[in-house]
Amino acid sequence: MSATYTPIKLSALDIAFGGNAMQILPPNSAIPDEFKRQGGVWPKWQADWFYSGLKRWPKPKDGIDMHLAMANLKCVMGSFEPKHEHKQAGVAYLASLWFASPDGELIETKAAAS
Repeated sequence: MSATYTPIKLSALDIAFGGNAMQILPPNSAIPDEFKRQGGVWPKWQADWFYSGLKRWPKPKDGIDMHLAMANLKCVMGSFEPKHEHKQAGVAYLASLWFASPDGELIETKAAAS
């Protein structure tokens, strides 16, 4: 994992409104082409999250705080600064660096809990 691309601390406002997203998001030129196409595991995971919401938490790699990493990715997806395609590819790429698998624990919803 590149030390350059590690989750950073964010405020609640950053997460809600995409502040500091450009500090998290790699330059488009640094994102491998496989993350710019919709065929891979992580681009599909990103699209599912964006369009439908997640059903499972991803499994973090050793040394990654899952909640901080997810907050960073949410910040990027909520930002208006970069182009949508850049955000999609960047979130997929960062997820591949920070998570071992998209198939972690089931996310408990309010409807399931009642």
